[in-house]
Parts: sequence; structure tokens; C-alpha cells
Amino acid sequence: MDKKFIGLVLVFLLAFSLFSTLMVFNKPLSRLTRAKEEFFPSSENSLIFAWPLSVKADGEKTTTINVFVRNNKNLPISNKKVSVLSNLGQIKEVQSLTDKYGKATFVLVSKNKGTATLKAIVDNQVELKTTVSIKFE
Repeated sequence: MDKKFIGLVLVFLLAFSLFSTLMVFNKPLSRLTRAKEEFFPSSENSLIFAWPLSVKADGEKTTTINVFVRNNKNLPISNKKVSVLSNLGQIKEVQSLTDKYGKATFVLVSKNKGTATLKAIVDNQVELKTTVSIKFE
């Protein structure tokens, strides 16, 4: 009989502790199981830049493309896989991982004249709203 009483008191204390904790902190338990928003890339806050914007189309001169992956709070996100697509020219290393500053770097070269429009995709899911155009002359 003493073992049953001790077990019942222990169950009561555990249940009371859990209830008290939830009431004091007033947070649902689901907040502990959800992924943090800090790791989701934002298509609006992420950026794509290129320099120079005008390049000779000789197959040797290159332009550097930098993609900065940011979250909704405009903070950089590291270790995200970024892909860059272009309608003209050849991108060296089509995929890259972001560094601790959220930056992924690519190089574009072309033998054909025209305007290349570049877009970036993060983790094969989030396409950046901004694009960049590079003129090959």
C-alpha cells in the first residue's frame, strides 16, 4: 500500500509541475518542436548582385555573381544550397553553399553576345524575387 501511495504522489507531482510550468511561461509545447524561422530563406530579403554588368563576349572575361541569402528578419543564413540559372553563357559551379555571411559566389562567362538574365534558387525551393542582367558585348 505504501508503494502505491508513493507512486500516486509522484505522478501527481509530475503532472502538477508540468501544469505549473505551462501556466507560468504561458507558451505552448509546440514551440519546442517547430523549426525556427531563422533558418527559412526569404525570397524578398535575399539579394543577387553581379559585377561588372557589361563584359566582353570572348569566353575569357568573367563576371562575378554574389547571392546573399537572408531570412525574414534580414539576417544571413549559412549552409544553404544556392543555384543560379542563366539564359546565356556558362556558369562555373552552378551550385554553391552559403558562408557564415549568407553569401554564395558564382562566375559567369560567355562567347555569345547578348543579355544574360540570372535568377537564384535557394535549396531548390525558394526563388529570389530579384534578378540581375549582364550584357555581353
